[in-house]
Amino acid sequence: MHAAEANQTNGAGISFATADLLSKLPAQEVQPLWTVMHAMVPPKPTPKAQVAVWRYQELRPLLLEAGRIVSSEEAERRVLMLVNPAPALNAPFTTDTVYAGLQLINPGETAPAHRHQAFALRFIIEGSRGYTAVDGQKIYMQQGDVILTPQWQWHDHGHEGEGPMIWLDGLDLPLYHMFPTHFAEPYQHSRYPSQPFDSSPIRFPWIDIKGKLDSSDSDWSQTVYRNKAGEYISKTLGAHAERIKAGKESPPRHDTCSYVYHVQSGSGKTTIGLYDGSTRTVEWDKSDTFAVPAWSTVSHLASTAQDVYLFALSDMPLLERLSMYLKG
Repeated sequence: MHAAEANQTNGAGISFATADLLSKLPAQEVQPLWTVMHAMVPPKPTPKAQVAVWRYQELRPLLLEAGRIVSSEEAERRVLMLVNPAPALNAPFTTDTVYAGLQLINPGETAPAHRHQAFALRFIIEGSRGYTAVDGQKIYMQQGDVILTPQWQWHDHGHEGEGPMIWLDGLDLPLYHMFPTHFAEPYQHSRYPSQPFDSSPIRFPWIDIKGKLDSSDSDWSQTVYRNKAGEYISKTLGAHAERIKAGKESPPRHDTCSYVYHVQSGSGKTTIGLYDGSTRTVEWDKSDTFAVPAWSTVSHLASTAQDVYLFALSDMPLLERLSMYLKG
């Protein structure tokens, strides 16, 4: 091809020489990086997830309806997944790296025992005398408690009280899109043998967490969930709780984490500055849940009615381990 011909362009503005080269590549199962460089190595974080909020007072009736229609045997885990509306996410996840859902168990039911590769936790929203049995430890749930399910440990759930038992599930399931090593194994019986435990390293009572938050006199306080060794609760997902005094605002947080926030009590709003420069404001009330994409600037404002307590789940442990955690 002569130089003059090579410099000529087609209707797409690509030189004939370049178009000829590109046409030869698919047969060799290669692609040119230079045509997608900005997508492969973007100039700033570009999460797929969007800001989203799930209203508990709207979801609770649907969850209870599912409890009347779908048996625990049929469902195995009766959960309404909190699915981020971002089309680009293309999966039933809550953020790019965190999965969350609302789970219900009715009195007398058992969610059968199984184990899985994913790490999981549950934040208890409503009910009493429900329990989670993990690796032989039968742990009763109280509102606001966090109970962990470490990887590959047998666990089941049951309810010995009255009324619905509802909690927020949090798992690292999105990671297994990149690492296709996740699976679950059912136990041979509905219950794994267990004994009641009043105190367990995998249970974080809300009364203890609230006590730490209230020990501060400042307008805003935070405590991170850590194990007895002072480490994060898992290698992939972490959790923290915040208290904002009535009518006060939390300091802005800007980092590479994505967050799933749950309102333990109180009402208010959160201002979220997104990676693309836009801003979203989410108003929330008790037991609502909302998602914050990575690389956002987040600030919470409590209403004047009462102090606010928030629970948050994030991918901070994973990002720190991979040296991907950055503050803005």
